[in-house]
Amino acid sequence: MGLFDSLFDAAKNAAANAARSAGRNLQNDAQGAVKQAVQNAADPGKTVKVTLSALPEGVENMAEMPEAALTDPAAVAALTVAALCAYAKDRSAGAAMLNFLRGPRPMSPMDENFIRDRFMDGKDYIPRSYFDGAKPENDYTPALPYTVSVKEQSNSREQEGYITLYLFSGGGDNPRPVTFRNKPSTGQWFLWEYAALLSGIRIPKSQDAWA
Repeated sequence: MGLFDSLFDAAKNAAANAARSAGRNLQNDAQGAVKQAVQNAADPGKTVKVTLSALPEGVENMAEMPEAALTDPAAVAALTVAALCAYAKDRSAGAAMLNFLRGPRPMSPMDENFIRDRFMDGKDYIPRSYFDGAKPENDYTPALPYTVSVKEQSNSREQEGYITLYLFSGGGDNPRPVTFRNKPSTGQWFLWEYAALLSGIRIPKSQDAWA
């Protein structure tokens, strides 16, 4: 075998080894991507439980609760549920609580009309459905102590200064979003968007003629 033949064989072997190595790397990268996708699908976020010692009856009661510091958006989500439950009983008290949670952006007349319309047909059970244990079979009676399950997903903080959390309703198939806006000067999270929390759910058993 001549010198050039030896050099040619050496170059051919090196190229083959490089191709095999590249193939293994591509395969490993693909396997890694698939593994990461499976992990993301299996664990898209985290869920925390916020327990309230009692349901506030007025804005003064709410302001005294530890969650009213508004520094934890999950706690603010639980207070939002409490405020909506209060609104179902007393519009004035509930509106004052919602404005407390909204901070620098109180409800406009349009906002007030929207929430009033959501309760016009007697669906006061909707906010109760976000408490653990509340379901159609027990007419949405919450388990005690009052606990709200709050989920943060991987994309919950996509927009800087905002966070969208998801609440589980005992009468809905999918968690409902609620959005909060941060105030950097105080570190507080204020209620920004909650319309989805008032979307329709399955009616209580006592109101279901086919139950």
